[in-house]
Amino acid sequence: MLDDVQVAIVGTGFAGLGLAIRLMREGIRDLVLLERADDVGGTWRDNTYPGAACDIQSHLYSYSFRPNPHWSRTYASQPEIHAYLREAAWDEGVMPKIRFGAEVLAAGWDEDQKVWSVQTPRGHVRAQFLVAATGHLSDPRLPDIPGLDRFEGTIFHSARWDHSQSLDCLRVGVVGTGASAIQIVPAIAERTGHLTVFQRTAPHVIPRFDEEFSDADRRLFARMPDVARDLRNRLFWGNESRYPQRRMVPEFLEEIEALADGHRRAQVSDPELLAKITPDYTIGCKRVLLSNDWYPALCRDDVTLETSGITSVTPSGVTLTGGQHLELDALVLSTGFEATDLPIAHRLTGRDGVLLADQWSTGGQAFASVAVHNFPNLFLMNGPNSGLGAGSVVYIIESQIDYLHGAIAHGLEHEVILEVSAEAEEEYVRSVRERAEGTVWLSGGCASWYVDPRSGNLTTLWPDMMHRYRAKNARFVAAPYRTVPASPAREPVRL
Repeated sequence: MLDDVQVAIVGTGFAGLGLAIRLMREGIRDLVLLERADDVGGTWRDNTYPGAACDIQSHLYSYSFRPNPHWSRTYASQPEIHAYLREAAWDEGVMPKIRFGAEVLAAGWDEDQKVWSVQTPRGHVRAQFLVAATGHLSDPRLPDIPGLDRFEGTIFHSARWDHSQSLDCLRVGVVGTGASAIQIVPAIAERTGHLTVFQRTAPHVIPRFDEEFSDADRRLFARMPDVARDLRNRLFWGNESRYPQRRMVPEFLEEIEALADGHRRAQVSDPELLAKITPDYTIGCKRVLLSNDWYPALCRDDVTLETSGITSVTPSGVTLTGGQHLELDALVLSTGFEATDLPIAHRLTGRDGVLLADQWSTGGQAFASVAVHNFPNLFLMNGPNSGLGAGSVVYIIESQIDYLHGAIAHGLEHEVILEVSAEAEEEYVRSVRERAEGTVWLSGGCASWYVDPRSGNLTTLWPDMMHRYRAKNARFVAAPYRTVPASPAREPVRL
């Protein structure tokens, strides 16, 4: 099967769905969304582990153009967010445009036809514009531990939770202490036989101020949308006000360090455990985590925090750096995602056969975080330097939606191909790196997935305030692009 479309969007998370909604509302309906799974939702479809929830407030972690007055609480759970995205896809007419089971196996720029040629298990798609909305948190990263494939017990990554496998009364190991682990461990500790948490780096954790919205609250949000909009604005600027912490302004750092330290000491009295969970790097260098039950879970008699490294996995457990062997029935790998070397980059081939992964061999970079030289009519969402160490990435996504709508509309109206110049891309990257200098992400004394180990550059995050990203990158301007005539006009194919 061969489809010709104006726009092909890869992925149906917040980014892909949001762009499709905007384009269709603006009359650009000749599009297809390519989704490798069997449902929409991206990370909120995949992460179904016990306790899965957002660490950004619900009214901020949602589309501004599709407010939801019915959020149940301050921080929504995974099922609620997934349901919100599914409802958006159906209500906006996007669902019929989605081809499920259509993982992008390869996509290349056809210079003769001036289209993107995309190969999927469901068929071949040719698109004038290709948008990779695959995100940073879509492909699980497995730890590089010898013998991992030899383990004979239950083993899975947190983002691929196997609900057919019961952990009740088992000896379970959780590898990792990041954002997923601090939700998983409290959720399963009561039912495992014994739980061992393998920690490489202690996270900074602050209280989670989470409350249920009453029926009266939800009725108010529904009847008076301005009230919900005002709440969203307050939440946004509250997050923005904490940006000086990331610039390591002493008084702001001291404030949040005191909050984290007080939270830790209030919940943990054992001096040995307290020493293990006290971070040795500046707060904010890694993502600051929110939890009220992480530390109490670690204090349980049937939970052990193990800080010795794992040297190997055996068929029956793990061997630690000191030679001790721990017998385990199950291993949960809460070890994050491929965030710097994005898997989609290994499947995109641009002008003259250039593979995006090769062009990014020392780290990802893109003009306005969305466009890459040598890759005409390709746009990225949640690409290089568009993540956030704090705040709602949906705000960044909506900024990119505005930009991409402008770019695609310009290309279609003027019948031109858009390719950002190498000079514009390099100048943009230089400006981002200047913004990153002196931030906690580069100077906070930790190793994180925010920084590409190949170059030492901050390639994942936007190193400034969120509203400055929007001011700089939300409006498409053609000047940085080289434009050439597109192929002759054709009749759109309605999917």
